[in-house]
Amino acid sequence: MFDGAAAWDRIALQMPGLARVFCLRLLPMVILTAALEGLGLAHWGKWQPDFRHYRFFSQNQIISYELAQSLLNLVMILLCGWLLQVMGRTFHGRDTYTYTRSFTTVVCSLSPMFLLRLLDPFPGMSPYITWSLGIVLSIWVLYDGLPRLLLPDPTHAFGLYLSCAFVLVLATGSVRIFTALYLQGSASFAHSALGRGIIELMGN
Repeated sequence: MFDGAAAWDRIALQMPGLARVFCLRLLPMVILTAALEGLGLAHWGKWQPDFRHYRFFSQNQIISYELAQSLLNLVMILLCGWLLQVMGRTFHGRDTYTYTRSFTTVVCSLSPMFLLRLLDPFPGMSPYITWSLGIVLSIWVLYDGLPRLLLPDPTHAFGLYLSCAFVLVLATGSVRIFTALYLQGSASFAHSALGRGIIELMGN
């Protein structure tokens, strides 16, 4: 965030493979934020603004929720990488618009959002605040990274940046709203299809 151009230049020079980015960059971020948030829910609970009290979660509820949230985040990021590749080829059909480069751009750009999520374990912290601050920083970081990894034509670079920024805001915002509704007591995860599937999987 503070030396974005140099960091992106190093990533572009090394250009790690898809498996390396997924296993060494994305998975650790998802697992760490899920684990810390789970610990926070177990020890402190979460503030319920509609009911004006702290809600405490059982171990099964926490595990089911964090598994579902982690899965949603992984699917969302994989999908965003594909959408960025498609949009890049729509703007200009260059060979640099590979899925590996697009996926790497998305993962590295969203690092600030996951960094801000380290505040989620605190019981009074609104999930909307951490997402809002995180996505603003992510869009800022994306500005330096997109032209360095995808090498778009200068005439199309800003349009591609705006399109990608819109996709990231929409995709991450959708996941955050879904998970925040559950944490704040406005939706029941246990009665959703995804929640039932995870609970049944754990039972087996």
